Amino acid sequence: MQISGLIYQFPKEIKLLILAFICTLSIGFYSGISFVRTTTNANPTGVEQRYLGNEDDENATKMMFKKSEGEIMTTVHSHILSLSVIFFLVALILSTTVINQKLKLFLMIEPFLSLVLTFGGIYLLWKEIHWMKYIIMFSGLLMTATYTASIVIILKGLFSKRKL
Repeated sequence: MQISGLIYQFPKEIKLLILAFICTLSIGFYSGISFVRTTTNANPTGVEQRYLGNEDDENATKMMFKKSEGEIMTTVHSHILSLSVIFFLVALILSTTVINQKLKLFLMIEPFLSLVLTFGGIYLLWKEIHWMKYIIMFSGLLMTATYTASIVIILKGLFSKRKL
């Protein structure tokens, strides 16, 4: 079995492998996004309370406490390591698609920048730099958008009989 350089030319078996990988990976990725939305209410105040707690809020319906240094370091460490591998693999597959080179490069590199900003931002927020909650929200949104765009392009490439 010979694999050429473009995804639409791959053998059927490799295309099915990539499809299974992308589908399974996306279930995990989007369930993680759903967890974030649930635990932060998808707003800057929710992000802040998730990591810094809400003990001072007498009207809070659910009491949350500031994360310990160990919890923050575990979150930052595990997410940066695992998402780096995920974004690397997606970028490798994306590199075999036929799209504008500048767009391709942006989609391949940007998730790594957002990853550092998001989880570095979480650490800095935990260190009481409160405006980082906005950076976390923006970079997390951009990371999700670039992941989604990459997956859509990969899926189109898998089902294409010729160049896109």
